[in-house]
Parts: sequence; C-alpha cells; structure tokens
Amino acid sequence: MKKRRIILASGSPRRQELLRVAGIEFEVHPSEYEEDHSLDLDPRQLVQYLAHGKAAEVARHYEDAIIIGGDTLAFLDDEPLGKPHTKERAKEMLRKISGKVHGLRTGFAVLDSGRKRSVVGQELIKVYVKDLSEEVIENYVETGEPLDRAGAYAIQGLGGALIEKIEGDIKAMIGLPVEAVLKIVDSFSN
Repeated sequence: MKKRRIILASGSPRRQELLRVAGIEFEVHPSEYEEDHSLDLDPRQLVQYLAHGKAAEVARHYEDAIIIGGDTLAFLDDEPLGKPHTKERAKEMLRKISGKVHGLRTGFAVLDSGRKRSVVGQELIKVYVKDLSEEVIENYVETGEPLDRAGAYAIQGLGGALIEKIEGDIKAMIGLPVEAVLKIVDSFSN
C-alpha cells in the first residue's frame, strides 16, 4: 500500500517539532488562510473553525494527502486574548492575566483531500498565572518573545517562568494535541 503524504498546514516551528518528536514524516505548507478572531463564535468553536480553514486552504493544493491544521487561542472569561503583536498590547495582556486562571484552547483539523473527509477537535488547557510585578512584565516583554504568542507568553520559552501550573495537555498548549491528531491520521491512512 502506498504511503500517504502528510502535510502540516503551518509554519509554526513548535508544531513542526511536536510532529517530528512523534516520529511523523511530514511536509510543511504554511496556510495563507486569513485568521479572524473577531468572529461571533465561542472559543471552542472558533479554534476548530480556524484550524479547519487553515487546513482547507492548503488541501486545495493536494489531490491526495492528509492535511493537519491547528489554531491556538488564549482567552479570559470568553474574551479572546490573541497575539499582541506590540509591546504595549503584550504588557496589557500580561497585566490582565496576572494572578488569574485563564483558558487556552487548541483546535485541530485533519483533512483527507483524496477521500474528501475531515475531523476537527479541540483541547482545553487551564493556565494558572503567577502574580506578575510590573518589572517582571517589562523585562519579559523586552525579550520580544510574547509578541507573536497567544496570550502574550510562551510556556516552552522564557514565559514558562510566569506560569504557576497548568491543567491539560502540554503538547496542545504548545500547539497541537499530538496524540488526538495521530489517531485521526492513522485512521485516514488505512
């Protein structure tokens, strides 16, 4: 039986590393899908919708492949936190989550472009943030790390020092719930 091509619809080095560590042979084709975090969907629906949009945009380039898409969203009281992109917005987000518990959802989509089928899902992670002083926030933002991270921090980077504890799948928090995705990929490969 011919081995199926697996395509990761993401340029994220974190998602790539998670799949590599899991021993998956895959190609990378970053999606050009325009994310819109302002859609009127709850965080659970939104991350699945965006993950599917990313995978579907890439799937149109492949006649017969398995495409994996993902999207991660941090939120506080159902308010999306998104990626701050600027230092001021990063500081604002970090002040908002300081000393609080917030949610992080990672949505995923696995599409089979040859058989025209797809599965979407998502994982919830609860994140307990330490009380952050203004100095800690300033110093962390100056590293530049939080600017392109959902919620303005990276658990696997310097931002890990800001977190008291998490409840949930750390791989999903980093970018992809690998075990759940691999079960679907395996079912599509047969």
